[in-house]
Amino acid sequence: MKVLLTGGMGQLGQALRASLPANIELLAPDRSALDITEPTRLERWLSEQKPDLVINCAAYTQVDHAESDPQAAEATNHTAVRMLGELAAQMGVRVLHISTDYVFDGRANRPYSVTANCAPQTVYGATKLRGEQALLDALSGRATVVRTSWLYAAVGQNFLLTMLRLMADRKDLAVVVDQMGTPTHCLGLAKFLWWAAQEPALPPVLHWADAGVASWYDFATAIAEEAGRLGLLTDSVSLRPIPSEEYPQAAPRPAYSVLDTSDSYRLSALAPLHWREGLRKTLVQYQLSLQE
Repeated sequence: MKVLLTGGMGQLGQALRASLPANIELLAPDRSALDITEPTRLERWLSEQKPDLVINCAAYTQVDHAESDPQAAEATNHTAVRMLGELAAQMGVRVLHISTDYVFDGRANRPYSVTANCAPQTVYGATKLRGEQALLDALSGRATVVRTSWLYAAVGQNFLLTMLRLMADRKDLAVVVDQMGTPTHCLGLAKFLWWAAQEPALPPVLHWADAGVASWYDFATAIAEEAGRLGLLTDSVSLRPIPSEEYPQAAPRPAYSVLDTSDSYRLSALAPLHWREGLRKTLVQYQLSLQE
């Protein structure tokens, strides 16, 4: 099977490349070679390389900046995804598309199912939802949207690496305690995506996240504890839980964005991994990268 990976230099893209199955021929151009917002270049890649599947990890993920630059978010998260769907439909190509928990309003008190009502509260979430809808409209039966949450890895820009940097520099940190979700490590999602890539018949929408629920404060506390055990932090840090209003951001964050992942685990037969175990695995990977 030949797979075209877009956004392959991002944290999830790198996890997909690192966990590539032996039977997959992977094309992973960087953005200079393939920018999905350029339809002519996208069409050329599809027509010349003739992939069986596109895994679209390319996205505008600057959640706060999107509030002041909605055109940039729209171009990548919606318009480009719509074009990808239309071109893929013409050429008979399947698409796996990565989306987000931000398509929900964050006001629930139980995990969001794949059929739950979507009501994004941010520009980022709204553009991602429009991208989902456009892709599924263009590629009925040949596209699957995979929503995930609180994604992090040993590379890139994410909460884990930000916390490690701040904890190394400061003795005291304040972390939001009233936003709940599920931290999800990229290698776990990559493993699921490679399973999905080789399944010809999938539902139009699936959710993937690690098991369990945490606040950002819980996540930060676990980072401090696990990094300390590995010797990645030499000094203790004091963490103070604060409400969201004490940490204002341009884009409101969901108060609750836990995803119902039961369909994904049932279909793939992959064992649920608690988010704290995913954190341990990622910190070990990070430690090894420092030694290279």
